[in-house]
Order: sequence, then structure tokens, then C-alpha cells
Amino acid sequence: MGLLALGTALDWPEARKRAQQVREWGILQLLEIWNKAKGKERDALLWGDEVEYLVVLYEKEGSKVLLSLRQAEILDALACDAELAKKGGCTAEGQDAELKQTQSQPVPVFHPEFGRFMLEATPGKPWGIGFKELLGVEPDMKLRRRIAKEHMLPTEYPITLTTFPRIGSPGQFTFPEYPISGPRLRSQFVPDEIANPHIRFPTLAANIRSRRGRKVQVNVPVFHDKNTPKPWKDPTVDFDLHQWPEDDDVRNGAAPDDHIHMDAMAFGMGSCCLQITFQAKNITEGRQMYDQLSPLGPIMLALTAATPVYKGFLANTDVRWNQISNAVDCRTPEEMGEKPLKNDRWRIPKSRYASNSTYIAEDARLRPEYLDPDLVFDPEIKQTLMDGGMDDLLATHFAHLFIRDPIVIFAEDLEELDLKKTDHFENIQSTNWQHMRFKPPPADNSIGWRVEFRSMEIQITDFENAAFSVFMVLVTRAILSFDLNFYVPIKRVDENMERAHALDGVLREKFYFRKNPFPARPSRANTVFGDDSRPGSAMPSRPASPGLVEDEYEEMTVNEIINGSMDGEFPGLVPIVESYLDSVNVDVETRCELATYLDLISKRSSGELDTTARWMRNFIAAHPNYKQDSVVDEKITHDLVGAAIAIGERENEGRNFAGLGIPGLPKLLGNFRGGCGGGDENGAVAGVDGSPSETRKRKSDWIEDGSGAS
Repeated sequence: MGLLALGTALDWPEARKRAQQVREWGILQLLEIWNKAKGKERDALLWGDEVEYLVVLYEKEGSKVLLSLRQAEILDALACDAELAKKGGCTAEGQDAELKQTQSQPVPVFHPEFGRFMLEATPGKPWGIGFKELLGVEPDMKLRRRIAKEHMLPTEYPITLTTFPRIGSPGQFTFPEYPISGPRLRSQFVPDEIANPHIRFPTLAANIRSRRGRKVQVNVPVFHDKNTPKPWKDPTVDFDLHQWPEDDDVRNGAAPDDHIHMDAMAFGMGSCCLQITFQAKNITEGRQMYDQLSPLGPIMLALTAATPVYKGFLANTDVRWNQISNAVDCRTPEEMGEKPLKNDRWRIPKSRYASNSTYIAEDARLRPEYLDPDLVFDPEIKQTLMDGGMDDLLATHFAHLFIRDPIVIFAEDLEELDLKKTDHFENIQSTNWQHMRFKPPPADNSIGWRVEFRSMEIQITDFENAAFSVFMVLVTRAILSFDLNFYVPIKRVDENMERAHALDGVLREKFYFRKNPFPARPSRANTVFGDDSRPGSAMPSRPASPGLVEDEYEEMTVNEIINGSMDGEFPGLVPIVESYLDSVNVDVETRCELATYLDLISKRSSGELDTTARWMRNFIAAHPNYKQDSVVDEKITHDLVGAAIAIGERENEGRNFAGLGIPGLPKLLGNFRGGCGGGDENGAVAGVDGSPSETRKRKSDWIEDGSGAS
């Protein structure tokens, strides 16, 4: 999250009156960016990651763990650190950009997040284009965690769990403790003070609630264990509460049986994730990356599953996505199709936090059948953009995003339109939280066109988070080098996102995926990081064949998508990445380390290693306090968080995990992490020398045997 603007935030009745002005000014700012930056070329192939932490208050000998609401104090401590200031500073507001430019390894940057119990950390500068630089990601993530911890209380810890298992549970779960149900959130379960006090955040929560005319409704199916009642009624819901008008929601069906009920933005935006942003060479490459990474979003969501517990109960889902979607859903009953359209313009099928609804690349392989035939967009905005020179596909994309109202408007920003800024455009662009985000350059044109990959869940260790980050970078390089084609109809991507939520979806579900990703003619696999020529540019892809779209894809398991099918019909993303690495000059040591990351991805996909969600379920099931009734009590939560802390401390010390006695840990991390090719108890895995697997086809095999023909 970037710098937070200050000003007089409008409550929803007043903001609604000014929403159209913000939209119109936002489009004018977008056109200004478009005309200034559409011809930008040769931007560096940079990328960055974002890691989010929960901050907890934990004592090993205790029986309770709490969320620490000391985000501001921790950021202040970081900002006041004189040694860090000498290196350019490590907070978003306290950075010395010029000084950081002189640092070979600038210190990371910490940012506020929605929850007062959260921190976000990013590298001190974007990652570059060299393969060796990829090996710096994991040490940098460890450094971020270490710096954060050094500026906390002795009993505070930064952990990378997606959600706090007992947020919103009865009793104390925060420090300091505050009364439940304030005027902004009006929640039965969490206090207003759980949110960052910056005016943007409480206004965002309050205006979403006000716009929709009721509280948000987050209902997650409960996991039915042996002793879980049927039907199960959420015992934390008070059906007799009469403090706010919205308390009627639960009496009107907002809390159905067999679902864990939550009613505030904090239950979604209080979740942590791992996000990757790529800077493209130019707008054409950026649009290609946006399209080709879109079908991978659900696959990586299932593969990184890490969210099986809400409000002290086991859920029958494994990932966070839909819960955040519901927690920020500002749609009115008319827009949701519950009432006839009268005051609103459209029925809108998705929350503003959702899977993508558009493809945007000017690519001959993009068939009309891949697009959403029911896409909702503002035709007037689309026409304005096209009149300003924007092409149909991109104009449709932004006209779709701009069907949304701006939720937080500052009165001072409405006094005069400033085309040297992008505040009105970003007001709507940045609150469309889709699983991919296409990001134009800022107003000063100082950086390039970017694509943000947003679906992955955060993992417990820095090794895992580095592995998934590096894997996505290598997949992106392979896409550009081999001119890969992962197009499936966008509606199938929607279906895949739903399937990714399933309990153990990484093993139990199948996902729609393209059968043959290779172009009809081989592209030049000659791209190294830093090559100025576009991969494969001498051999453009053949336009899509006129065959049935349904014949282009099929249902595959995550294992088949990542590791390849046993019959060799689909090569697998890991073998494709390995083939890419074969085609470029990578030294043995670097290749060995990269292979370790790929091996983790491969083993998680095959089920040889557990997802974080499966590990958490097994940990809970093995705990002596668990009564097979779906309840995750305070002691279980204390010990689960303690396990995450112990794992993180061992990792940061560079030690193995032997002797921790944590149930299920070998199935989560296997023999990782102790270096490459060692073979000892804390690190070695077979096959990390980068040698090709005999059971999987390489890209070259596909081309040579004719399988590459579409």
C-alpha cells in the first residue's frame, strides 16, 4: 500500500453525489497517461514482491495469543531508527529516494495496511533482470522479518499466516482490547479500532456498508467433523442485538445455518497475501503478460492454499479469496439482482474484489469466444476513451472497471482537476481488486506499464514465499521467451477460481486449462534477462485456428498443470520453466538454487508435500484440545501461532527444523531448507542439479514431434 492521502473524507450520501465527477476526472487523467506513455519503450524488466505480516502478542508459556494493534508504534520505531535512516529509511513516508539510489542493497520498506495488526514489506528497490538477483529474494525476505521483529516489543512477532484464526471470536483477541461494535463497522464481532485509524480505512468500511444498505455478509461453510452438529448454527451470532439498524441483518437471513458468519471488512482486508508486480518493456508486453498470467491465478491460489480457519472454527474451504470479496462487496440489492433496477444502472455479477472479467492484449490468438459475452461496462466511458485514441479492448477494460463508484472521496480533491496527478483514476482503479491488475505508469511517467499478480496466499516461511515469487518470475520469462498461449474463455477462469476454494482443492479438483500452450512455429528461445529484443519477435504466433474453442482446453489437476501429464500430452509449467532455463546461460550454482524452489512447487502440486492449509488442519486435528467439533479454541490457536513463530525463528537463524516437535512439519517442508545438493536432514532434495526429468517432455520435444501444431 502506498502513501495515504489526507483530507476531509465524505460520508456516503455526500460522496454519492460527487461519484460521477470523480469518474469523469479519472478518465481524463487516464487519457493523459495514455497519450503520454502509450509509446514508452525499453523499460527495464523489473519486478517486485509484497509480503504482509500479522503482528501477534505471544508468550510461549501462556495459553492465549492476541493480535497486536500497534502498527503505528512499530512504523514510528522503524522511521526513527537512525541506522536505517543512514541507508535511506525503511518506511513509505520516511524514505530518502536519492540516498537509496546509492545503496547496493537498500533496506526494505514497510507500509501500513488495513488492519492495525498488519504490516506490509517490500524490497528497498525493484528486483532486476539477472538470474543471480533472484537468489537475493529469500535473504531479503528474511531481513524484512528480522528488521520488523527488532522494532517490536519482546513478546511481539511478525508472522505470515493468512488470517488470525480467532479474529472476531468471543473474548479478548486484540491488545489493547476495545469494545465491540463501533459506529463505523457496526460489527457484532470486532471493534472499529481493529482498522488502521487513517481516515481512509474507517471511511472505506463505513461507506461500503452505507452504499449497500446493510453490513457486508461473509458466510463461509463450516467443516463438518465427527462431532460437529448438523445443522450447525454459528454460536457467536447474537440474534437479539439491537444496537444499530443493521443488527436486523442476521434476523433477515444474513447468518445461514452451517456457515461461519462474519460481518465486517476486517474479516477480509485483515488477510495477508503474497503479491508480485512485473514491469513490462512496453504496453504491448504488459498486456500480453496480463492476459497470459490471468488463467494461472486460480491455479496458484489453490497451490498456495493457507486459510482453513475463521473466527475460531474450521471452514470447509482452504483459501481467502471469496471471503475478502464478500467483505468489500459494496453492491446494492438492485446491482446484485435481488430487486428490480430502479435507482442503479446495472446488475453487476461480481464484487469489486473478484477474478478478472477481461482480456486486453492485441493478440491474434485472442478469439472473441474467450471474452465475457455478458461483460458490464459503461458505454459512454468506453466511447470517451476510444475518442481519445484508445483501442477497443483496453477501452472496454477500463470502462468495465469504471462501472464502480469511488468509495472514499476527499473534498479537497474535488476543487480543481489536476492532469499532472492520477488521484481520481487511482481512486477507482485501485479499488477494483481483481486477481490481475493492469497498472499504467504514474503521472510523471517515471516507471513503466506494470502487471500485478494478486491471487497467491502468504506462506509460513520466507523460503516458501521466495520460491513462489521466483517461480512466477520464471513463468513470466518463459511466457515471453516461448510466446506461450494460455488462453481459455474468461468464464472458465471464473469457474476455476471457485474450484480453487475447495478443501484440498490442489489435489481433489480439476481446472480448465489449455492443452497446448506452444505456438505453431517455435519462437527463438534466446532471451536472457536483459535482452532488449522481444522473445520470439522474429517469428510471430500464427492466428488462432478456426476449430472449436472447447477443443482447445480440458480439465486438469494442479499436478498435471504444474508437473505435466503422465502421458506427456501436457508438458507442465515446471518442465517449461526448466526448458527455459536450459535455453539461457545460468551458472551451475544459481541453477541449483532455482531448482530447489522449483522442487518445492512440484512437490506441493503432486501432494508429496502439504499445502499450508492442509498442515494447519492436521496440526489442529492432532492437538489434544481438539474435540472433532470444528472448534479451534484459544489454546490450539496459541500453539499453532507458536509453531509458526518457532519455524520462522529457526529459519532466520539459518538452522534446520530438527527437534521442534511440530506435528506435520516434515510433510509441509520436507527436507527443505538447508542449502542446495547437501542431502542432509535439513536441506537436501534429490534432483536439484537442474537435470531434466526423464518422465516429462521438454518444450523442444513438443516442437520436434509435431505436438506443437495447433
